[in-house]
Amino acid sequence: MPLVNILHMNHGDGESSYANNSFLQENVIRKVAPLLKSMIKGMAEKDVFDNCFMAADLGCSSSPNTLLVISNIIDAVEEVCHENSRKSPQFQVCLNDLSGNDFNKIFELLPDFFAKLEKEKGQNFGPCFVYGVPGSFYGRLFPNESLHLVHSTNSLHWLSQVPKGLESTSLNIYITKTSPPNVIQAYEKQFQLDFTKFLQMRSKEMVHGGRMVFTLTGRSIVDPTSDDCCSLWDLFAQSLIDMLEEGLVRESDIKSFNIPVYTPCEEQVKNIVKWEGSFSIDEMSGFKINWDPYDTDYTSTNSLNKLSHSHGKNTAKVIRALIEPLLSSHFGNSIIDVLFDKYGNHVARHLSNKKTRHFNMVVLLTKK
Repeated sequence: MPLVNILHMNHGDGESSYANNSFLQENVIRKVAPLLKSMIKGMAEKDVFDNCFMAADLGCSSSPNTLLVISNIIDAVEEVCHENSRKSPQFQVCLNDLSGNDFNKIFELLPDFFAKLEKEKGQNFGPCFVYGVPGSFYGRLFPNESLHLVHSTNSLHWLSQVPKGLESTSLNIYITKTSPPNVIQAYEKQFQLDFTKFLQMRSKEMVHGGRMVFTLTGRSIVDPTSDDCCSLWDLFAQSLIDMLEEGLVRESDIKSFNIPVYTPCEEQVKNIVKWEGSFSIDEMSGFKINWDPYDTDYTSTNSLNKLSHSHGKNTAKVIRALIEPLLSSHFGNSIIDVLFDKYGNHVARHLSNKKTRHFNMVVLLTKK
């Protein structure tokens, strides 16, 4: 089955839903909010927008984070307009994700969201129009020169497809320290193709001087087998191997499963942007965030044993919300609970010895 038909976060608002397990992504959105505000201020100074501000959130998924992004955009534009004695524009916000996304979950939240906007901003605000736009952001989504702002959080490390030529991954599901060069090259090539396509599509859809801000999970060093991008999936592969040894999954199923993500380094992203040529880089930065989004300790190099179990369980919940549909399509539903119990235990043991963290890359671009 094509990846676009099965890649989506867990639907609904149950215990394993993305809506209830997206605090990590919320933390990222809040960290980027000041940069978003500064970027919109720069747009106002150059009169990039006038009567209608059109923005798109790509890879919006289906949690309240989606509305947090809209609020951040509106608040920034309103503040900038007030500072410059400008009339606030109308807003058109397009929420994009693959067709399997739980758009209904977002739409159910909109009436309360609009009521809150009117209460906070007054009846003369806007109005704000919100649309759902299903489809892959590796293809065209919007008319020519229609977007003033493109925003994306934790989405661009997802590939359009599993790279070709991964037959030699054995029982691994991603790049590891023992991966042969052809596996690493296959992932790098797929990311280069996808990210180039992404930039090409947005260059057609954005106005001159339009801005783009995105975050993606990357790696802090050039080495593609570094801990901050591979350990999480190494532990997941070990959980699958545990189940293989217990006769709960087949070896052939593990060998044919690979995670469709790639975590680039800053230099790779910078080189692709420069080579594609449609955008100038305003800023690139990065920050680390704990695997467990509820873990606020950023000084320790490992977790106390009494805390590591909680960190392992919370990390497993985050990953389950992201990839359960993908796993169920390949392995079936029956293994999911046991698999993530094992995964949480592996993560807990890992974190008790070494506090590995996600590296999040932030990139701000201007359309030439």
